Amino acid sequence: MGPSAPSPRIVVIGTGDTKSDELRFMASVIEEAGGLPLMVDVSILDDPPYAPDYSKHDIAEAAGTSIEAIIASGDENRAMALMGKGAASLARDLYDAGQMDGVIMLGGTMGTDLALDVAAALPLGVPKFVVSTIAYSHLIPPERIAPDLMMILWAGGLYGLNGICRSVLSQACGAVVGAAKHGTKPNSKRPLIGMTSLGSSCLKYMKHLKPELAKRGYEVAVFHATGMGGRAFEAIAAENGFAAVFDLCIQEVSNHHYGTVVTSGPDRLENAGRAAIPQIVAPGAVDMVDLQAWQDLPAIFADRPYHAHNRLIGSVTSSPEGRREIARLVGRKLATADAKVAFLLPIEGLHEWDKPEERLHDPEGLDAFVDEIRSALPANVTVREVNAHINATAFAQKTLEIFDAWVAEGIIPEGRP
Repeated sequence: MGPSAPSPRIVVIGTGDTKSDELRFMASVIEEAGGLPLMVDVSILDDPPYAPDYSKHDIAEAAGTSIEAIIASGDENRAMALMGKGAASLARDLYDAGQMDGVIMLGGTMGTDLALDVAAALPLGVPKFVVSTIAYSHLIPPERIAPDLMMILWAGGLYGLNGICRSVLSQACGAVVGAAKHGTKPNSKRPLIGMTSLGSSCLKYMKHLKPELAKRGYEVAVFHATGMGGRAFEAIAAENGFAAVFDLCIQEVSNHHYGTVVTSGPDRLENAGRAAIPQIVAPGAVDMVDLQAWQDLPAIFADRPYHAHNRLIGSVTSSPEGRREIARLVGRKLATADAKVAFLLPIEGLHEWDKPEERLHDPEGLDAFVDEIRSALPANVTVREVNAHINATAFAQKTLEIFDAWVAEGIIPEGRP
């Protein structure tokens, strides 16, 4: 659907047996906004007091089972997981058939669990809105969040309509109709390069690489590797959405290893290789561990150098032995790749804050990582050492040399003017 298309078809998903007032209110707002609501009922035990466009029986059938069998299991977790599977399958079928333009879902923890499955089944560019009692909660693991998912807290709406609830629901419905009417789907005519980095106060290579790649006829998407950025990067890679990746900041691997909330999930640094996408990888900021700045440092990091980036996020350095552990983990992840992998190793430093005059300077730790990664990288990875800091022009130039060679060899498709 293009920016001027009328009457977008909005799939509305929820448990009509317990939330009928809210769902019917949402349908009315969608209609007033110029959309067409398609009601999908994911109730299990009872029926809604209205006729949905797609019933719970349709959802169970899409999951390869029946409502009777789901009820007979007696397991509410398994029951909702099956309904999530069916709802996701139905939503994808509707999208593939050109019969939906956006989706909005309503729920508490059960409904949100189901909604995340539905959102993950739909491609980037399809408006996806979740109204949830646990929006933005740490209960939601990053790996289950679709890269373009929109959420709003269902404030005051656990049981029945009220003024606060109506305000929240009407905003959400207006947002999804507006996104379906006026949003544009990803549709570049140039091959897309996925790149990871941090803000330019820490990593600077994208300032040189992006314009150079644009000159060569490529579009470049730079992902902020602070947890959710890496999650979006991995989700798009898993769908084979990149012609090649410049995964030059893999700090989220360290974050997940140490159990911080700044995580992209356990499959960081794996999906591009699994999808046979050529990868140029570097250990940008891999010696740092990001933490929320508004909590006390965990005991394991209490004596490590600390950099407060802002009031939200701060970074500590891992120990020399910790960096050896991360090097071995990186090696195991890259060993699974089904396409070309080049690993650039800038031996003079991995981010701006590890320079000699900076707080996180740790030559012993850097030496430990460099030493370990040399032996940890598997045979399928080509290692290119760069006698420079990662923020030096020489590093970016070496990256482009590898890229240009792969284009010449046909490993990466040629750019388009």
